[in-house]
Amino acid sequence: MTSHFDKPRHISVLMQEVIDFLNLKVGEVVIDGTVGGGGHSIEILRRIGPSGMLIAMDWSSQAVEAFKEKTKNDSRVTALQANFADIARLIEEGKLPRAHGVLLDLGFSSIELEGSQKGFSFLKDEPLKMVYDDNREGVDEILKTIKEEELEDIIRTYGEERFAGRIAYAIKEAVKTHKILTSGLLAEVVSRAVPRSYEKGRIHPATRTFMALRIYANDELENLKKFLESVPSIIEKGGRVIVISFHSLEDRLVKNYFRDLVKSNEFKFLTKKPIQSSFEEVKMNPRARSAKLRAIIKL
Repeated sequence: MTSHFDKPRHISVLMQEVIDFLNLKVGEVVIDGTVGGGGHSIEILRRIGPSGMLIAMDWSSQAVEAFKEKTKNDSRVTALQANFADIARLIEEGKLPRAHGVLLDLGFSSIELEGSQKGFSFLKDEPLKMVYDDNREGVDEILKTIKEEELEDIIRTYGEERFAGRIAYAIKEAVKTHKILTSGLLAEVVSRAVPRSYEKGRIHPATRTFMALRIYANDELENLKKFLESVPSIIEKGGRVIVISFHSLEDRLVKNYFRDLVKSNEFKFLTKKPIQSSFEEVKMNPRARSAKLRAIIKL
């Protein structure tokens, strides 16, 4: 057995459930649209046999390069830096085949959180970029030009943050006096803007603001919509599509699009209600607490 089957450092959520719902067979083509730390993809490779094909995608070049290195001697793997929203276009251009299984894990990879040097973590003092693709405008630049009202709306909508108004005001005031160039500085500004008793200490005061800015800067919800609209054209008959979401807005999109696909009689639910992590999994991996898995099969 090759070394890339060693246990990955990144803990992928709902691993057994993903494998069960994909129901993989030897020789099948699988697209992992969010390879991240590679945990799900490694398990997929175990099950598709020598004639199978894994297309491992990620918007993060760091994640793609790490997975290429991990699977460099495996001819079944095609790893490419791309957004899952572009899968349909790549298939239409003949660059990818249609798949028997497609997986999206919309969770935030520990690779980005711990090693990107892009300011994704409020616990580190790094350049405030928060973008997977280096060609996109970073959060440091966004905060300079965005209006306070729009910033408030972003934090309230994407972060579901009740102190969005206070936070947006504090950020724009800070921008006037000095540039917010690092994640540490932004976290400090947000922490000072909210009550000391914020969420009774259950989460860091900057948690929701950082999430909201990341979603906005990377256009995450629009990319998810684009992917969901393309599902019928990227999957073979009998193929399965699995999406794991971690945010209520993401899950609502997946739920509604999957419902419409089932109503079209072209797909069937594999999960009428979302599958969530067990108590044991959450205990081992607290990030799994908010994970929701939904799956459909093409008829």
